[in-house]
Amino acid sequence: MTRLNLILMGILIVCALGVVTSQHQARQLYAELQHAQEAARQMDVEFGQLQLEQSTWAMHARIEKIAGERLHMKVPEPSRIHILSAASAPSAPAAKIEAKP
Repeated sequence: MTRLNLILMGILIVCALGVVTSQHQARQLYAELQHAQEAARQMDVEFGQLQLEQSTWAMHARIEKIAGERLHMKVPEPSRIHILSAASAPSAPAAKIEAKP
């Protein structure tokens, strides 16, 4: 009987250590999950800020201003603008565009 009690006591100790180990691991994984969720929230905030910054940098008026100031570009005169429909476009893969001097 004593031998059976010792075996059962050993099994009980092993099970208790297993429970303690699994609880500790679950707490560690939960803390890691919390850190990952916080990092994801921070990345979402940064992504929103980057989208806002991109929309600001890509504003039509800003691009037109930079094109005029840095690249010395200007809007062509209406008489130099030719609008082509898809039916009248050439069938060649790359159409040549010639500028009038």
